[in-house]
Amino acid sequence: MSVFSSKRRTVLSVAAMVGLVPMLSACGKEELTFTGSDITGTKLGQEMVMVDGSGQERTLASYKGKVVLVFFGFTQCPDVCPTAMAELAQTMELLGEDADKVQVLMISVDPERDTPEILSAYVSAFDPRFVGLTGTPEQLSTTAKSFKAYYAKAPGPTPDQYTMDHASSFYLIDAEGEARALISGNASADDIASDIRQLL
Repeated sequence: MSVFSSKRRTVLSVAAMVGLVPMLSACGKEELTFTGSDITGTKLGQEMVMVDGSGQERTLASYKGKVVLVFFGFTQCPDVCPTAMAELAQTMELLGEDADKVQVLMISVDPERDTPEILSAYVSAFDPRFVGLTGTPEQLSTTAKSFKAYYAKAPGPTPDQYTMDHASSFYLIDAEGEARALISGNASADDIASDIRQLL
């Protein structure tokens, strides 16, 4: 036979739950729900080493303190890349003043034609805050593997008229340089902005 009355058991249960609340909230931050796929813990992009428009080598650590959004593309891309970059420019508008806490990076999958100067002019046409990163074929290979990003040269009618096949997703990196979300290339500016806001 229980020595506790029903009422006393209820009071003890409530007291125990109330005591647990501060401990549970101290365990960690509120769980985030991204529109994109959660890739927390994957360490994607940690081996990124590319070159910016001024010729400086850049890694994810170069942008620590900002939420970073990475896109792989190339300046002679006929439709996917300009559409993606326009969507990212609209995303920055939606973020308002918070846009200053975000860095958009476009990594060229066509370093043969995309010099730092050409790429820098291309991305800044969409938003002057955007940064274009290019480099040697070896740097691109290492960086793309680090993100598990696909790209391949597709022959054209002449050797100079080739195109590039590439993945069109956006990689969202938090202010500590950790990969957090993989966002579809078809996502709206609203959805991209929503995922970015969760990391600000």
